[in-house]
Amino acid sequence: MRLLNEFIDASEKFTDGMSSFFIAEKLVEWDSSALSGKIEWKRSAMKVRQAFNQSGEVLEAAQAWKFPPDYDENPALKIKIHLVSQCTVRVKIYLADSLFIAENRDSAGMLISPGIVDELCSESRGFFTVEESSEKISIFSDDIKLEILRDPFEMRFYDGEGHLLTSTVHPHTLMSLRNSDNPVFSIVESVEDTSQTGCFAFSLQHDEAFYGTGESFTRLNKRGQKTVLWTEDANSCQRNRYYKPIPFFISSRGYGMFLHTSTPAAFDFGCKYDGTGALYAEDSVMDLFFFSGSVKEVLSEYTSLTGRSPVPPLWSFGLWMSRITYKSETEVQSVAERLRSEKIPCDVIHIDTGWFEKDWICDYEFSGTRFDNPEKLIARLNRMGLRVSLWQLPYFTPNNPLFREALEKGYAVRSGKAGLPTEDVIIDFSNPDAVFWYKSLLKKLLVMGVSAIKADFGEAAPYHGIFHSGKTGHSEHNLYPLRYNKAVYEITDEVCGEGIIWGRSAWAGSQRYPVHWGGDSENTDSAMAASLRAGLSLGLSGFSFWSHDIGGFVKSSPEDIYRRWLTFGMFSSHSRCHGAPPTEPWESNKKFTDFFRSVVERKYRLMPYIMAQSVICSRKGFPMVRPLFFEFPEDRTCWNIEDEYLFGSSILVAPVFSGDSAERDVYLPPGKWLSIEHKTVYEGSRWARIPGEIGGVPVLVRWGTLIPEVPAVLSTDFIQWDRMTYEAYGDNPVEGIAWTPEKGLYSLTGEKTEDGSYVIAEEGLAE
Repeated sequence: MRLLNEFIDASEKFTDGMSSFFIAEKLVEWDSSALSGKIEWKRSAMKVRQAFNQSGEVLEAAQAWKFPPDYDENPALKIKIHLVSQCTVRVKIYLADSLFIAENRDSAGMLISPGIVDELCSESRGFFTVEESSEKISIFSDDIKLEILRDPFEMRFYDGEGHLLTSTVHPHTLMSLRNSDNPVFSIVESVEDTSQTGCFAFSLQHDEAFYGTGESFTRLNKRGQKTVLWTEDANSCQRNRYYKPIPFFISSRGYGMFLHTSTPAAFDFGCKYDGTGALYAEDSVMDLFFFSGSVKEVLSEYTSLTGRSPVPPLWSFGLWMSRITYKSETEVQSVAERLRSEKIPCDVIHIDTGWFEKDWICDYEFSGTRFDNPEKLIARLNRMGLRVSLWQLPYFTPNNPLFREALEKGYAVRSGKAGLPTEDVIIDFSNPDAVFWYKSLLKKLLVMGVSAIKADFGEAAPYHGIFHSGKTGHSEHNLYPLRYNKAVYEITDEVCGEGIIWGRSAWAGSQRYPVHWGGDSENTDSAMAASLRAGLSLGLSGFSFWSHDIGGFVKSSPEDIYRRWLTFGMFSSHSRCHGAPPTEPWESNKKFTDFFRSVVERKYRLMPYIMAQSVICSRKGFPMVRPLFFEFPEDRTCWNIEDEYLFGSSILVAPVFSGDSAERDVYLPPGKWLSIEHKTVYEGSRWARIPGEIGGVPVLVRWGTLIPEVPAVLSTDFIQWDRMTYEAYGDNPVEGIAWTPEKGLYSLTGEKTEDGSYVIAEEGLAE
């Protein structure tokens, strides 16, 4: 018995001794012109073996027990290779007869367009050479090589210099005594419904590390872990659960993989057996993109396929002030006026669950008793340089007036048992008519002047539901956040001319619809640390922009934690104070309010740097919050650091996760580093005990960097771009990048003009 929306671990299918197993045996057909062939799969079964008074399971060859005798004993199934780019190959391994497999899987929405792979393959085919012999097929370019051994079957992946990156694992490559503990390249056929689940088993090096898989709150390096890729309301940021699972990872060995599926999946990075990794998916095809290159190159290749984050509007990078929840026009107006009287910079006031007549009952109508004239309220706030963001969700309870309308018009996910799969109506975003209807609900709010919609929830598309697409939740559950994110983003962009969401759930491709935040974090130091790991992991999964609830969400944040979390929040791409009240700094005391103001002002002064870095991230698919090894991959220590980060390419932030000290040990990558306030110089490639500066948190800048700044103002609407100055960190020559609304992105050199300003590079941005 499973709980409603309990995660599904695809690897568990391989522990069912009653199922049939198939082991990749040999390549029996191959056509080099089409880059396709067939693999013969040897039928096997899990058997119990007893030795030395201990029982254990082993895989052994077996015969089929099927009648009539019209089924393949050892089926021959298709394999297809696509040459996507000079450093990317796509391997499609069919787990059932290709006659029964739909070939429109690229239209699921994870890729930027259904035809992107064909377009790229037509451009890259000339970069590859294909060689064939009686023993193997070699497919290679200057940057990647794939070898396919015929008999016994095996795949080996190399980089451009001929170094082996990884290879598939098979019974003939095993050195372990108990083969059932070591995943092998195989298929399991369920006795429950004869469906297939694939296992792509690949070799691991002893010192190999793995990163990505979405917004993961566990250790940053996934080595030794198993991750279940199933969208879920985690109710925490300290569990091995995902609001935003992404079936993609990067290896420290110089490669990455993207498993193109939305079905239940699991990634094992040496958890079951230390020398073997395994990608599991309950799909009819193991559809794998393999990338060769550095971390930056792999991430850029992945996002060239699944999309990159557009730069959100300038105002969204300012402070978002929120709590659970502002409940009236008077309350919202009071907070806005207090922000301005306290001279605290802010760009957005978010109204959470309380703007409806009945709290949480999302009918897309402002309460008539607590909001006299919401349109005029929004206009007043806009004149103050403040936008309005509104909460909502895609589930309608039975007493919601939209419940019956959605049900009668066929906009709800249905159940195979007649009726609904849950007590609520869950909007079916695979239905174009439902999407149009849903967008119309948001449109009237956006036309009223609302600037952003919080796309909360979205993780609970029922596994046993029937969708308009003709599929069940088996394929649609993980796709639901992607469809949901897209709908909110598109209507906001259409009405406002600026695309943005504030989303919690996500899947591969959701990075095209920013911004996402980190879910319901606890108000603890360990939750703050877990939130940072989650942001770093999500950034290494293709998401450039990300936020988190400053101070934690669950309860009222203790001032000490709020104080230290605030700097982390301001040095994130997007910054929102949200959670159980009070979140407004004046509700604490004047000293804290003054401190709060000073930290927020620091972010506003850095807007030219933040926007310049954001544009580069958007162009390349890079994260704004990134691990140290992203910029310093040659430094082995950087690969082990998960409690510091780089904010863009030049600013290092080391959050303080304990209130016991005003300083902390900071690992500094190679080169020199200067503290951002006092300009103290520290040598890199070593640890240093550094006192906190901004909010008691060490913040440092790379030597030789020119950081553009503007005077702090109360809203990004009021930034005086013509008063930009440049802070030099290190000796000349220094370089920097800046952004203004008028010029866009441009480079600076260390050379000064007669009036003392820095020279703009004639050739534009120096990549």
